Amino acid sequence: MSRDLSALRESYQRDGLRRSMLADDPITQFERWWDAWLATDPYEPAACVLATADEDGRPSARFVLCRAIDERGFVFYTNLESRKGRELGANPRAALVFGWLELARQVRIEGPVAPVDTAEADTYWALRPRGSQLGAWASDQSEVVSGRRELDRHQVDAEAQYGSAVDGPPIPRPPYWGGYRVEPERVEFWQGQPNRLHDRFAYHRERGGWGIDRLAP
Repeated sequence: MSRDLSALRESYQRDGLRRSMLADDPITQFERWWDAWLATDPYEPAACVLATADEDGRPSARFVLCRAIDERGFVFYTNLESRKGRELGANPRAALVFGWLELARQVRIEGPVAPVDTAEADTYWALRPRGSQLGAWASDQSEVVSGRRELDRHQVDAEAQYGSAVDGPPIPRPPYWGGYRVEPERVEFWQGQPNRLHDRFAYHRERGGWGIDRLAP
């Protein structure tokens, strides 16, 4: 089967992005764009693409949910023994892409990755719905399973051990579950423009601050 997608074209009729409009640091600029994105009432606003690579440089990418943003970086949580966890153990660098297509915008973040500390992971774990906590105990993420029945059996086992009642005793965080922080070294803001002459600005770390370059589209 062949599909010709060449006729699917959009002309991004949006306000442009100029150097004078940018904040001095990428986190402040991200927060400005984040607020504009939230104002569109998007589905799953925290979703972003995480790209990792194994020790041989073979890449993989998937959507994750960003759960914290501050001057230290961008945090997501996962099974530490999953494919992404194994790849980050072997090659602790990653890229994130936020694609805000309704605004013809994307943000790209690149940098080293470090595990969040235990206290931070425990705090976020306690905020998760009980069903999600049970799911973390039930799933050996990224491992081959025989079928849905096997997953359902693991879920039943987790409920039997920890209880499914919303007001039940706290469920402990699995030792293999935690978070990672992508520490930004480079952050690019992309604003779609007509005729594919898009506006692109990249922040890069310099001694004592950030440098900003305009990039050709």
